[in-house]
Amino acid sequence: MRADPQPAPYRADPRILKLAGWIGDPVAGADFPQTILRFRNDAHAATVGLAELDDEAWCANFGRFAPLPDNLPQPLALRYHGHQFRVYNPEIGDGRGFLFAQLRDGADRLLDLGTKGSGQTPWSRQGDGRLTLKGAVREILATAMLEAQGVNTSKTFSVIETGEELFRGDEPSPTRSAVMVRLSHGHIRIGTFQRLAALGLAGEMAELVEYCLATYPGPETGENRAAVLLNQVVERLADLAASYMTAGFVHGVLNSDNMNITGESFDYGPWRWTPTWDAGFTAAYFDHGGLYAFGRQPEALHWNCGQLAVSLRLLSEAPPLVAALERFPELYRANLARRFLWRLGLAAHSQEADLAVVVAAEKAMRESGVGVDDFFFRHRGGRAAEGELAAALASYRGDAAHAYWDGPGPQAMLIDEVEAIWSAIAERDDWAPLHAKLAALERTGEALGEPPRPAGHRG
Repeated sequence: MRADPQPAPYRADPRILKLAGWIGDPVAGADFPQTILRFRNDAHAATVGLAELDDEAWCANFGRFAPLPDNLPQPLALRYHGHQFRVYNPEIGDGRGFLFAQLRDGADRLLDLGTKGSGQTPWSRQGDGRLTLKGAVREILATAMLEAQGVNTSKTFSVIETGEELFRGDEPSPTRSAVMVRLSHGHIRIGTFQRLAALGLAGEMAELVEYCLATYPGPETGENRAAVLLNQVVERLADLAASYMTAGFVHGVLNSDNMNITGESFDYGPWRWTPTWDAGFTAAYFDHGGLYAFGRQPEALHWNCGQLAVSLRLLSEAPPLVAALERFPELYRANLARRFLWRLGLAAHSQEADLAVVVAAEKAMRESGVGVDDFFFRHRGGRAAEGELAAALASYRGDAAHAYWDGPGPQAMLIDEVEAIWSAIAERDDWAPLHAKLAALERTGEALGEPPRPAGHRG
C-alpha cells in the first residue's frame, strides 16, 4: 500500500539566499484583477505545514504572493541557460515564474514552492508571463497521473484563476488565465550549471556543486565533488527515464533547462501519454523531427547528463565525468526492469530474467496494439499472458490482490479524456469531472503501491 503524505509543521528554510547574489533576480508577482481559488493540494500542503491556511490566506500567498513567514522576502526569478531542441540558448531563465519559498517536509527534505504564470520577469523576452487556465488544469492532471504511476514528479500545489483574457496561437482565444504554484524538490537545473560554465564562473560553480550535494544529498564516493554530483544526477535521471517509459508518458520538451538535478520531473507543457507502445509517438506539435519522441526519451536524458558533464569540466578533469556518464545505459536498463516488474505486480528475479520480461512485454504491446495502461492492467500479477510473454512470466510470483485489479479497466490519461475534462470547465464551469478523475487516480496509486527504489546507489 502506498504511504500517505505525512503532515509536518511549517518550517521555513530559504537556503537559496546563500546563492541569491548570482542565481536569480528579485521580482514581484503580477497584480491580477481577481484571485479565484480553483485547486489546492491539501494533502501535500500538510507535508509542509500549510494545509491550515484558510482560502483567503491561501489566495494572498499564492495569488498575490505575500511572503510566507521567515521565508524569501521577495521572489527570485532564477537565471539559467539551456539547450532547447539541441540548440544552445543563453537568453532564457524564469520568464513566467519564480521561486517563492523554501520549506522542510516531515522527512527533512528541502522543498521549493515555484510558480508558473506569475507575471513578467527580466527573462520574459517577448512573453506576457501568463499561464492559461487550461495549461494549469493539464498540469494538475499530468502530475496526478504521474504520481499515481510512481514517477518522481513535482506536485501541483495551487491553481488560482486570475480574471484576465489571454491570446494564444495554439488554442482557442481569448482564453481564461491562471497562476499556478508547484511543490518541487528543488529548482536547480542542468541549465543552471550551463550558464555558469558559459560565463566561466568557477567559484560560483563550486559553490553550486556544494549547495546541491548538501541540499539534495545522495551517495558519495570519491573526493572529486563535481564527479560525485554527476554520478548522483546520472542515477536519478536514468531512473526518471525508466519511469517515463514504464508509464507510457511523453514529456514533450526534454531540454536541458527542464532537467532538475534532483531527478524530479517537472514543467508540463505539450505532454501526452502514448495510446500504444509506439516509439515514434511525439507530444509536441513542433517536434517535427521526433527528437523527444516516446522511444527517444532515455537518449534525451542521457544527452542532457552529458551537458552537465561538459559544464562541470570547469571544475574537473574529464575521466571521472566520462566514467559517470558511462553508467547511464546500465542504470537505465536496471531501473526499467525494476519498474516493469513493479507495474506488473511481480517480484523481481535476476536482472537478466527481468529484462526478458520487458522485451516480451514490449513485443506483445507492439504486436497487439493494446494500450499501455490496458496491458499492465490485463496482465497484473502475471495473469492472462500468452505466447512469449507467458513463457517469460512462467517462474514469477504475482500480486493482483487489490480490488482495483478486479475492476472494469485501468485509469488512463489519453488526450480525448483530457479535452473532455477541460471542455466541462470551459463551457459550463463544471469542475466535477476533474475532481472525479483525481479521486480515481488516487485509487490507482493505492493499488500500485510504493514504487521500487532506484538502482545504482553506490557504497
